[in-house]
Amino acid sequence: MIPVPLLVCVLAGWCAVYLADTLLRSSPTHRISYESWLARRGLMLSPFHVRWQTTIFNRLFAYCARIHPQALYLWFNSGLVFGVVAMFASVVLLVKTLQQTLAQMTTDNPRIGAQQALQVVIPGVNLPTSHLAYFFLALLLSGVIHELGHAVAALREQVRVNGFGMFVFVVYPGAFVDLFTTHLNIVSPTQQLRIFCAGVWHNFVLCVVALAFLFLLPLFLFPFYASSAGALVTEVAQGSAADGPRGLSAGDIVTALEECPVTGVEDWNGCLSHLADVQQTGYCVPAARLQPSWAHGRAFKRLDGTMDCCSNNSLTDLCFSYVKPHTSEREYACMPVRKMVTGTQVCRSDGDCDAHAGPAVCVTPSLQNQTRFIRVAHPPEAHMLFVGYPPHLQHAVSLTNFVPRFGFLHLDLPVFLETFCKYVFSLSGALAVVNSVPCFALDGQWMLNAFVEATLAGVVADRHKRELMGFFLLLAGSALLAANVALGLWMVTAR
Repeated sequence: MIPVPLLVCVLAGWCAVYLADTLLRSSPTHRISYESWLARRGLMLSPFHVRWQTTIFNRLFAYCARIHPQALYLWFNSGLVFGVVAMFASVVLLVKTLQQTLAQMTTDNPRIGAQQALQVVIPGVNLPTSHLAYFFLALLLSGVIHELGHAVAALREQVRVNGFGMFVFVVYPGAFVDLFTTHLNIVSPTQQLRIFCAGVWHNFVLCVVALAFLFLLPLFLFPFYASSAGALVTEVAQGSAADGPRGLSAGDIVTALEECPVTGVEDWNGCLSHLADVQQTGYCVPAARLQPSWAHGRAFKRLDGTMDCCSNNSLTDLCFSYVKPHTSEREYACMPVRKMVTGTQVCRSDGDCDAHAGPAVCVTPSLQNQTRFIRVAHPPEAHMLFVGYPPHLQHAVSLTNFVPRFGFLHLDLPVFLETFCKYVFSLSGALAVVNSVPCFALDGQWMLNAFVEATLAGVVADRHKRELMGFFLLLAGSALLAANVALGLWMVTAR
């Protein structure tokens, strides 16, 4: 559900803005000066919508439109080709996404939803509130780059730009350019297509740049941050199984999970997935250490059929099972877990144990089916001992691949850059896909109209018939997008 404090803050903020605007507009003494102030600054206010427009960037757009004319010609022609391909590809993607959504509605398999390329995002529901800043900054950057493409392409095609602006609708930021409609209508359909496709083309390029920056981030940060030295802990969820005096803390470097080496976050996730799927590992303990003085608890069956022998729920003891030396009888003993496993060799059977220091026995923690005992190495501290479901450990600890080389460097800087690049990549890509859809009020509407005029004018001579064809195609694309949004919202909020 959407967090109530966030919802209250948004509603209270908009109510305050709307109330102040209404009072100032109805005031006999302040109305004229207030409306003049808004007009001078290019501001427009309406319920849940603030819009700002300016001409201060027009010179910058004009300068960009004059740089290397031949290179710009090739650049925007590439954008034209990409936009046309994206227009058809977006329809295929939406059809596939709709099929996946309908399939997920009839099944409880979460993997189907995870495979979807497009998903509706609602802050506070499927977007963590801690990531709101990343989301809105990436969305605003993607929108600005999108409109920059339109503006430069328009000026290159001799279409005047009246101004550039930004807006906030409820909580979602965006950008726009105001083009001179008369100039736009008199240029050829191919020129129009270059202008209309420039937005999605620039979003695609921004995706590539974000992905390249993400891939090269270790190289950029190399003078300040080391990588492949382990996974650096940046945050531990309070009250989780990894928290506590003998748990993990921010600044620890995890180097191994059991015998699985960890050189980065990918290894951490891979090791946890591997340990969750394989049989619980055992530990080689000298037979002489299996002292009768230790409390060999009376074993009893749990509800899932596994055995337990530590009925007092001790925080220091754990039930171990082993085959009694020189017999085939399986024994269960409640033993001090840290003493038993510290510095010991892992094993699957007694034959895996090195007997150079005397006979050794392979003891295995007796746990419930999905529960695992995992030693987490984070030198120079002693191992953290985790007992539980491995995905819980994965969600309790936030890590990064980058270890600061100097003490004054912040742990979260690489995390910020990584997360921001991922949001830019996903949101800019989503804008490219959605704006390519032949749908009313989106770039796809104008792209489709210009494409029909450029390709079918010689085949269908009647302009009215071409417009009718375009209308029905836009109607189908709008219905497809609306169905995806409606079902996506239902999936996010209702399940």
